[in-house]
Amino acid sequence: MLTPTEQSCLRQRRHQLGQQFEGKALLWSGVSPPRNFAANHFPFRASSHFLYFAGLPLQNAVIGLEAGQLTLFWDEPHPDAALWHGPSLSRAEMADRIGAETHLPLSAVPTGAQQAATVPALSSDTYQQQIEWLGRPIPPINTQGSQDQEANRDHQLAAAIIQLRLQQDEFALTQLQQAADITVSAHLQGMTSTLNHTSEAAVRADIESVMMAHQCPTAYASIVTVHGEVLHNDAYPHALASGDLLLVDAGAETPLGWAADVTRTWPVSGQFSAPQRDLYDLVLAAHDACIAAIRPGVEFRDLHLLAAQTIASGLVDIGILKGQPEVLVERDAHALFFPHGIGHLLGLDVHDMEDLGDLAGYGAGRRRCDRRGLRYLRLDRPLRPQMVVTIEPGFYQIPALLHNPDLRQQYRDCVDWDRLAHFEDVRGIRIEDDVLVTAEGCQVLTSALPTQRAEVEACVQGSTA
Repeated sequence: MLTPTEQSCLRQRRHQLGQQFEGKALLWSGVSPPRNFAANHFPFRASSHFLYFAGLPLQNAVIGLEAGQLTLFWDEPHPDAALWHGPSLSRAEMADRIGAETHLPLSAVPTGAQQAATVPALSSDTYQQQIEWLGRPIPPINTQGSQDQEANRDHQLAAAIIQLRLQQDEFALTQLQQAADITVSAHLQGMTSTLNHTSEAAVRADIESVMMAHQCPTAYASIVTVHGEVLHNDAYPHALASGDLLLVDAGAETPLGWAADVTRTWPVSGQFSAPQRDLYDLVLAAHDACIAAIRPGVEFRDLHLLAAQTIASGLVDIGILKGQPEVLVERDAHALFFPHGIGHLLGLDVHDMEDLGDLAGYGAGRRRCDRRGLRYLRLDRPLRPQMVVTIEPGFYQIPALLHNPDLRQQYRDCVDWDRLAHFEDVRGIRIEDDVLVTAEGCQVLTSALPTQRAEVEACVQGSTA
């Protein structure tokens, strides 16, 4: 059930969309695809754009939005479905639950749909249905828009949705804090249980069991690995060995679809080695510097460059890099060890609205940069109050970069490869938190999860720092 506050927020979202976008919009929820035979489906996850205005993850539904009013298009399950899945709400009851002014069967969607705008679905089956019922091609959303009138209307709708979803309302913030709290508990469970386990998979099971106990799926494929140099490692075959660092990037998704995204790195033995301490503290310094700098009006790109500068300076102090930190960042030498962006938007999607490409992440007139140190920046906008972003600096020894002969030649004068060899027990370190931009600064939604090295060690050891 949605609370009165949540229903009020949903009505306000629809009203705001009606103010920013004239005309009719249709948004599809999607369906769960079969995994090997027709009756065996993957878990259903509704489209985030549908969820933002409907509030509930209703499968195989379409909502119509016009002038702040909501129409639900949905077919009630066949009576035989009750045998397998239990009783379900009627369409009228479901419409009342989400606050729809009108409700119609799904077959009514094509009537008048040719004048409606939409956001292209990711599922091929749903996308084909959109094309058929709207009676036109639906090109991908892009930053330039389109000369085609209908496609340009889709672009205008996407731009209006982005402006609403960039800043989170009360409903969203409550959900995001819930996801953050559950995620913190899950990570703490992983830390405190590590000494009892001998494999990545066993630690992952403990982490995800906390999420499952709260009826939350994972917001993305959990990363639980001693090979932290593999940035999106989603395999768990390795044993845990003394001296390993375990990098855990895992986040819960609430039943209504709101995500958390948190990373911690801890020593399997409960104690960092001396080289691991040096590099962990360096990553933490970048993490803390970026969070301290967050406030409305700050450019997210500048936060990324602050992290790059902090990491470059620290690597010079340690002796891995040689030269002036400012020059090293200009040359993107830091990107040998910190190749990704400092973070991204967070909301209904773990990388919020990235299905819309850079239209969401990049401000008007901004484009991706080809520079090695900036090309993977997912967000390039000034921060606004009620934005939620991740901050996630890291240090990695990625063979594809460090063993690349062209890169070794390009940076031969600024990397001390002999000194780097002393840090071979550090494959990857990342520290990531979820941060709300407030009117005067920021609030770390995941602050209850320790980042300080001594506290992390104490958690793994089962004691208090």
